Amino acid sequence: MTDRGRATALLVAGILAFVAALLLCPLFGSRPIDLGKALSEIGDPRSPDALVFFQLRLPRVLCAMLVGGSLSLAGLALQGLTRNGLASEYTLGVASGGAFGAVLALRLGLTGTLWMLPVSAAAALCGAGLVALLVLGWASRGGFDSGSLLLSGVTIGMIASAGILLVQYLSDATQSHLMVRWLMGGLDVVGYGALLGILPFVAAGALLVLWHGGELNQLLQGDELAAARGVAVRRVRGALLAAVALLTAAAVSVAGPVGFVGLIVPHTLRLLGGLDHRRLGPLAALWGAVFLAVCDTVARTVLAPAEIPVGVLTALLGGPFFLWVLGSRRRRVSPM
Repeated sequence: MTDRGRATALLVAGILAFVAALLLCPLFGSRPIDLGKALSEIGDPRSPDALVFFQLRLPRVLCAMLVGGSLSLAGLALQGLTRNGLASEYTLGVASGGAFGAVLALRLGLTGTLWMLPVSAAAALCGAGLVALLVLGWASRGGFDSGSLLLSGVTIGMIASAGILLVQYLSDATQSHLMVRWLMGGLDVVGYGALLGILPFVAAGALLVLWHGGELNQLLQGDELAAARGVAVRRVRGALLAAVALLTAAAVSVAGPVGFVGLIVPHTLRLLGGLDHRRLGPLAALWGAVFLAVCDTVARTVLAPAEIPVGVLTALLGGPFFLWVLGSRRRRVSPM
């Protein structure tokens, strides 16, 4: 089967998996619910089944899909830009910046909502955006190159991580517990306010990645060859890096640092569906959404009534995957 045929098959399977996850994942939880009663009593504040289904489980599944699709698209774009299959959206340090903003808000005891988001989530969005601007500005000094981007991202991310440790050290036991829980990554949303709050950022970032899929294919061949074929290299790089920052910042603001989604999903899709980013973009969005929705469903049911933070589960899956990818790369370059 050709790459195009495999990509088409993956797209059809992704759509079916997306619909199945959307319909089935809200049915699982620590307590059974009567779906018929929930549907018939929708809008009734006295109905526990309707409340659990429409205000807790369905928003959580939708949030997982939005976050998973965002992280997967961000990882796909960054891997293409750096021509490095081991790069992920957290390489830029944006996640650490978001985490610093959130723990600072928790330390200061800020409450309420801002931009339809809890104050801690809004602070995470601001922190992630600030770090993204710093990384992009630093990497662009004297001309852009992927090495400068990765090094500046790692360095500024480490500075943000040091800030997180300092804030935790200065906090009391209750605040430290809240910070540690947030840093594990989770999707504890109630209602649809948080989803609506990040939706504009996700939509803008996703459109940028999908719109520049063809140019990203050209950039894989090198900047000089892409420029010779009419690609405005500097503008396209800036747009794609802005998209990565928007997608990652939005995801981190509501879910915390959920790692490895942007590594596992895009890398697997490249192995199965080829290297054409015009096809990989929609696939990454679909399968990233399905992947995180399923992971979160497993995380909140496998030890019910207790929950495993979904960031812990993705790290348990992503760590071995990363080592496998690294080992396969070494085997390909090792002498016979």
